[in-house]
Amino acid sequence: MKDYIYELKMKVRDYECDLQGIVNNANYQHYIEHTRHEFLTSVGLSFAKLHEEKIDPVVARLTMSFKTPLHSGEEFISKLNIQKEGIKYVFYQDIYRIPDMKIVIKSTVECVCIINGKLSTSELFDKTFAPYFKS
Repeated sequence: MKDYIYELKMKVRDYECDLQGIVNNANYQHYIEHTRHEFLTSVGLSFAKLHEEKIDPVVARLTMSFKTPLHSGEEFISKLNIQKEGIKYVFYQDIYRIPDMKIVIKSTVECVCIINGKLSTSELFDKTFAPYFKS
């Protein structure tokens, strides 16, 4: 996916690497989750405030394809796009290494909303994300 609506630059920290000197696979999930939370903030939504209002976006499915490893100290950019598919909000998230922009991971994250304890469509999310949905 080449069209992105949000980007976040980050840097690999030493403790995120495993014995091989590359980022441990689980940390990529942290990177893309942090990107989604920062995206929410950028559109005026607070993850914590949503929870207080009994709106809980949760991950229903996540897929990641690992392409190129990152190493300690390397910078990268996490990019995101979003689409709505039925009740799901599908985030297409890719990470690129800086400065060569080589693809590191490609991921798809399917999220759903639990509102007042029940699986529901979020009118707030539909309205907030509408400008980003492709027809």
